[in-house]
Amino acid sequence: MKTKLALGLMSGTSADGLTVCAVRVRPFEVVAFQNYAYPPALQQQLLNAYQLPAAPLSQLHFALGKLYAQKVKLFLKKYRLSAGQISVIGSHGQTVYHGPKDKTPNTLQIGEPSFLACEMGVPVVSDFRPKDMALGGEGAPLIPFFDTFLWGKKAPRTLVNVGGISNVTAVGRGICPAGFDSGPGNTLMDITCQQVLRRPFDKNGALARKGRADKALVRQLLNLPYFAQKPPKSLDKNTFGAAFLQKYFTLSPATVNHALATLNLFTAAAITRALDFLPPACRTQIWVSGGGAFNQTLLDNLQTLNPHAQIHTTQEMGLHPLAKESAAFAVMAHYALHGKINHCARATGARKNAVLGKITLCK
Repeated sequence: MKTKLALGLMSGTSADGLTVCAVRVRPFEVVAFQNYAYPPALQQQLLNAYQLPAAPLSQLHFALGKLYAQKVKLFLKKYRLSAGQISVIGSHGQTVYHGPKDKTPNTLQIGEPSFLACEMGVPVVSDFRPKDMALGGEGAPLIPFFDTFLWGKKAPRTLVNVGGISNVTAVGRGICPAGFDSGPGNTLMDITCQQVLRRPFDKNGALARKGRADKALVRQLLNLPYFAQKPPKSLDKNTFGAAFLQKYFTLSPATVNHALATLNLFTAAAITRALDFLPPACRTQIWVSGGGAFNQTLLDNLQTLNPHAQIHTTQEMGLHPLAKESAAFAVMAHYALHGKINHCARATGARKNAVLGKITLCK
């Protein structure tokens, strides 16, 4: 009998869609992955979910869980897989709010997992963040475990994931794994495009390339306290969101390219600043994943700011940049189902490594 597969589901801070990934855990292989874009109305609902009262938030939690189950059924049909070939599903859920520095540290991800378990007849692991916070951690980032799983025994490197926000991980031989949220990712650039141009994002950074970055403003923004704060540290998606844009930028059709150029450079500069907290041995190899891996202007800015580093995307090592996070939650779910540690406490500040995630059984 062939080894069963694990499925991973990821809906990131930009709330632009659900990524589903099927992996073989050992030896690791991405068997299939697919992104299912959310309709614009649902995306806006998810982005504003933190403002909802209890009743509509509860409804959205259940509606999203049903949608996840529907998309997984479509995914299995498309790739000619059966539920019987799946051992476990890992679902990160949609982050509504992340407040590790609140008086009572807390985090909330929605997308009720019971629908997946009942529709697929497969156990589902979800809600990975709370246990880390109960152990004194930030609840994020969680991906450093996966980075260590894949590359912990290889040459030292930095993994940068540029989703709605950006995070960095340092791994490799002789390196104690470390990771944290570095700052803005795609969200600020996306909001700018949506508000001014009525388009979802700046494809390939083409508009930013036409603009002129305000380097003085970038230097000013890098003086914000978060960038000097030592890790562990993590961000709520709204830290670098619409209110931030309104405070520091005056957006108009005439200036939008300059704003995008500035935001693009700011994102790259924040990532570069984050490297100061990582071991020097990891700074010469930078591997980028997430939607930002397809923004050539961002990659060029990273190269300019890090002239002694080689900038790659994870596509070059055989892992599609958009599949990485969903693949990570597939592996983490596999470990959780078998009672094995799936956690890098050093990245989050938790007291100890643990088995993260709550298991919803299908029986």
